Amino acid sequence: MITDPVFYLLALPAVIVLGLGKGGFAGIGMAATPLLALYVPPLQAAAIMLPLVMCQDVISVWAYRRDWDAWNVKVLTIGAVFGVAGAWALAVVVSDAAIRLTVGLIGISFVLNAWLRRTPGTRKPTIAGGVFWGALSGFTSTIIQAGAPPFQVFVLPQRLPKMTLVGTMTIFFALVNIMKVAPYLALGQFSTTSLATSALLLPMAVAANFAGIWLVRVTSVETFYRLAYWLVLVISAVLAWQGAADLLRG
Repeated sequence: MITDPVFYLLALPAVIVLGLGKGGFAGIGMAATPLLALYVPPLQAAAIMLPLVMCQDVISVWAYRRDWDAWNVKVLTIGAVFGVAGAWALAVVVSDAAIRLTVGLIGISFVLNAWLRRTPGTRKPTIAGGVFWGALSGFTSTIIQAGAPPFQVFVLPQRLPKMTLVGTMTIFFALVNIMKVAPYLALGQFSTTSLATSALLLPMAVAANFAGIWLVRVTSVETFYRLAYWLVLVISAVLAWQGAADLLRG
């Protein structure tokens, strides 16, 4: 188990935002792995978080079991299979900084387009689009636990009912997290130390998960979507800044 207090100064806020994200505040959980990655390598940070998010998935899937869109989950999951497999193959080759920068720029472009386009409203999704964005979401989720922006690029413009959006996100990422177990095992990211650290953080993760579920249910639809877009913008900007800074230093 990691015993350095500095790690836990980063881990506790990371677990809290992770729980709020798994509870339904789409995107905010993306901040968790970058926070831990300030102390440990990104893949190790993701591996510490994975047992926590899988426990949270059990709670969230049960909470939103009646509120999800089967078509979106199906096409996105097909893509995610390819994305997770690609991340497995390229994890030791692709620069984490480059992935952060790419994901950040995608998220920023998506929000600016949503705010600036002249004809706001719903957008009809396509199978090809779902597979593409699902693959990108599975890839970035596996590499740095940042699968939310690609998912939201595809799903948010559909203007699904609030609870359906949250449930769809919950079911999709629960499936992606199951897919990620094999790559992390193969890459040697699970260890006695990482699993013991995950176990220590689990109670806080579960408490934050329930807090997120409650907050989503008492938040109005317009407020929820406004928060979702702002969260994507802020977190994407941070990811882009981190990626660019790391590339310039490298």
